[in-house]
Amino acid sequence: MAPTGAARTGSAEGVEARQGTSTPATTPAGSAAAPASRPGDLATLDDTALMERYRDGEQACFDILVQRHQGPVFRFFLRHVGDIETAEDLTQEAFIRVVHNRASFRTGAKFTTWVYTIARNLSVDEMRKRRYRRHRSLDEPLGGRDGDPGRTLGDLVGDPQAKTDTQAGDLEMRTVLEAAIGKLPEEQREVFTLREMGGLSFQEISDVVGCNENTVKSRMRYALERLHAALRGRVEEAEE
Repeated sequence: MAPTGAARTGSAEGVEARQGTSTPATTPAGSAAAPASRPGDLATLDDTALMERYRDGEQACFDILVQRHQGPVFRFFLRHVGDIETAEDLTQEAFIRVVHNRASFRTGAKFTTWVYTIARNLSVDEMRKRRYRRHRSLDEPLGGRDGDPGRTLGDLVGDPQAKTDTQAGDLEMRTVLEAAIGKLPEEQREVFTLREMGGLSFQEISDVVGCNENTVKSRMRYALERLHAALRGRVEEAEE
């Protein structure tokens, strides 16, 4: 299912309207504005090209970037903060910052690195406010919507890309995995979620977190070892 907070993000105009601002498109002095492209044409562009064109005034490019990245960004926040409402709010704030800071996007820069740097900073700020309070239990009923109180956080955050969970297809094992992810040291969880949720390369993660690539790989290796150990332990318990 699509994250509700991500769905709230909407378009560039919608983000600006919620902030009470509306920024007209600008072009360099003495140059003509580029003609608007058809949505079908824009959908073939990579993220960097879309962000460059959005920065330069082509509003429709923002909508495509949101469609591509709102889900992974939402799941990145959910893995860190542990509750849906906060993850929704942070996802919206991340894309608001994309709108407000678009002029600072460098030509040729990697959009995913840029947006996950924004997301990471928001996550760090949120966790600092919480002072490491315990996350909501992964098997606690969330209350749900439309009379569906039985779903849990573990039901909702299973990552289809997570290689450690692809064979299980089992809610119990997924819940064990999510709990194990929540117990990872912050630096390992951060690298794991950027890799698995954001699909970033080790070099891109290195740029986001500000450490060398070997350190990133080491943190990922330790994270995977901990997760595999947790899953092995659950399997052994089930076999006893």
